[in-house]
Amino acid sequence: MTAAVATPRTIRIRGRRLPLSRAALHVFLIVMSGIWLFPLAWAAYTSLRPFGDTQVRGYVSLPGTLNFQNYVDAWDQAELPHFYLNTLLVTIPSVILTLFIASLLAFALTRFRFRFNLWLLMLFTAGNLLPPQVIIVPLFRLYNLIRGIPEPLSDNGLLYDQYTGIILIHVVFQLGFCVFVLGNYMRTISHELTEAAVVDGAGVWTIYRKVVLPLCRPALAALATLEFTFIYNDFFWALLLMKSGDRRPITSALNNLQGLFFSDNNLLAAGSILVAIPTILVFVALQKQFVRGLSLGSSKG
Repeated sequence: MTAAVATPRTIRIRGRRLPLSRAALHVFLIVMSGIWLFPLAWAAYTSLRPFGDTQVRGYVSLPGTLNFQNYVDAWDQAELPHFYLNTLLVTIPSVILTLFIASLLAFALTRFRFRFNLWLLMLFTAGNLLPPQVIIVPLFRLYNLIRGIPEPLSDNGLLYDQYTGIILIHVVFQLGFCVFVLGNYMRTISHELTEAAVVDGAGVWTIYRKVVLPLCRPALAALATLEFTFIYNDFFWALLLMKSGDRRPITSALNNLQGLFFSDNNLLAAGSILVAIPTILVFVALQKQFVRGLSLGSSKG
């Protein structure tokens, strides 16, 4: 006699039969995606409605008018082109410096054996656990003490109220995470590759630049996407370490859309969507490399 084999329960979706558990997983993911996208969709809907329409009908109502006037007003009133430039002057150098230094450190920590190797990697990892708020006061004082030759009656120095200071603090705080990710990724690269390069007469810099770094391109692309988003969305450090409003990044430009006694939420919604567009474009441009970097990092080890 042969034992009966129980067949899993299935459900037909679009002409395909799927196990009930897999269909339930699909439903769960669709519901979670809808919940995650709902605030963005609601902000886009609100941004297309004039304030007078929501004032009469309420925000939870069918619209009487839909137009792009809020986007035009937000673009002009918040001076977005100027603040876009300010943000790029901070974000692009910060991302490049962070990835370059992190790749060098990860290469040294994973390709060479020396004393305290593991402790150094743990130190960079532990740096991610330090809340930025802990060092507000000493960092602010340090930035004010580090001065070049300031102009008379000016309290600007080399770091405070300068793009250099913001870039440095971003590099320092993002370095630990990038070293940790790149270090784990480089450990999956076979040592035979670097040993073969040494036999062929390649130096350390050549091995790093022509052997290891090209293999880390998916991980670098994934980190570039994440770091661009993290640094671009920063408001805390720019508010703390920059006093000149016209030098701050674009996240602070949304404050220009708020009045002292009144705020047009429709206008703010339009400004928020305009501010978010660059990060969406970066993700779309690096989507394939981003997904590939995450999938390769999860499948190796």
